[in-house]
Amino acid sequence: MQILDSFSQFLAAFPQFLGPWQMFNIFWAMLLGIVIGALPGLTATMGVALMTTLTFSMPHQQAIMVLICIYVGAIYGGSRSAILLNIPGTPASAASTLDGYPLARQGKAGRAMGISTSGSWLGTFFGILCVALLTPVLAEVALTFQSYEFFWIALYGIIIAGTLSGGDPLKGYIAGFFGLWISTIGQEQYYNYARFAYGSTDLAGGIGLLPALVGSFGMAEVLMAMRGPAVKAVSSKLDSIIPRIRDVTRYWRTIIRSSVIGVWIGILPGLGEDAAAWSSYAAAKRASKEKEKFGKGSIEGLMAAETGEASSVPGAIIPVLTLAVPGSAPAAVLMAAMMIHDINPGPMLMVTTPQFFYEIVAMLVIADMVKLFYGFVLVRPLLKILLVPRERLMPIVFVFCVVGAYSITSRVFDIYVMLFFGFLGFVLRELKFPMAPMILGLVLGDIFEQNFTRGLVISSGSMMPFFTRPICAVMAVLTFLTVFLSIPGVQEFGKGWLRRLIRRAPA
Repeated sequence: MQILDSFSQFLAAFPQFLGPWQMFNIFWAMLLGIVIGALPGLTATMGVALMTTLTFSMPHQQAIMVLICIYVGAIYGGSRSAILLNIPGTPASAASTLDGYPLARQGKAGRAMGISTSGSWLGTFFGILCVALLTPVLAEVALTFQSYEFFWIALYGIIIAGTLSGGDPLKGYIAGFFGLWISTIGQEQYYNYARFAYGSTDLAGGIGLLPALVGSFGMAEVLMAMRGPAVKAVSSKLDSIIPRIRDVTRYWRTIIRSSVIGVWIGILPGLGEDAAAWSSYAAAKRASKEKEKFGKGSIEGLMAAETGEASSVPGAIIPVLTLAVPGSAPAAVLMAAMMIHDINPGPMLMVTTPQFFYEIVAMLVIADMVKLFYGFVLVRPLLKILLVPRERLMPIVFVFCVVGAYSITSRVFDIYVMLFFGFLGFVLRELKFPMAPMILGLVLGDIFEQNFTRGLVISSGSMMPFFTRPICAVMAVLTFLTVFLSIPGVQEFGKGWLRRLIRRAPA
């Protein structure tokens, strides 16, 4: 009976999105998302952040639907420039360049984009099934958590994001805890003490999350584009864009494997779609019988990368709905948008507003189907977007950044915040610091601080419950092990020990 009731609520969530005006919003948002993803230098996070500020006056269902379409469309759209230009439109599409561009050079650009579309659609569909099945279970488990467990979840999210975001883990930790420190600027919640305000009433009000996100991913992209070389235009000559049935059925194991990897990495806080794409690609290459084709135009490699990155999008939404912990940078902006529209993600979501969960699943299904429509029907017109010089778009992006930062609270101070984080993001990228841990630290700062303080109040100032409760003990061990194993010397010792163990193993 419970399954039938859930299914009926899921079906009941569809009609409110199928009206003429609602469908118009869905189609233009998906088209805009694909365009944002296709243009090198524009990212899914930037698109969702800018549109969050521009959908403030919409009803919350419509606003979240628009943002999900932008998110799904941008992650998918990045494959266009990856295949045709060998330049990933978004970081998530970087793995697609390895085999997509060689296929295009072989005169198979249409086939490559057909593979991209089918893999992306199947990956998102698998992720939607996981959202529908896993979210209620994880939410029920999360209801047993107290402040102690949420403290460790927030801390582990920052640590794991710093470790696995690419590059030097130490830089990842520095970026994560820098974001955590930024979240403490402003009045302390219990005694209203203004921290790091230095007499400024604006700083005493705290750093707005959206202006910081718009600056870090919007303004910083404008500066990066100004500094980088011009991107060459691309010819739009294509072969058939309809994928061969054999291309899909032959690699069904790769599709399932990549989908599972993508969802799992999406659930892990702060890793994002690019980590899912690379992990899926690496797993497919290890398991493939055609390893020699990878990097030279492998259908299997392109399918793995596109399926993995697409399935991580619904995967990243799962921890948002169950723990109020974003799985990726775009999911962090989406979570902020939910809060702006008076939706409180987290364990109580399934108790207070269970209908919103079914609405989210319906939104993802609709977005996936519209993405499939655009992927097969409007490929050639969409490719003309790549003929627009990126440098001409950046002034428009800058204007949107300013308007978006100002529109939420109508404070000029937020424009200064956006500009500061834009220059900060530009400098950090030049110094090879990852941005995802910093943003995750900024997003999780409130969860981290509130639960740490509340836990100390409950335990009368004792730290013991943070380490003696079973789940806390497991999370503490995982956190310390993650940091310990990220030390280069420990990694080399572990690899050497593992090699010696394999040599001594009997044949």
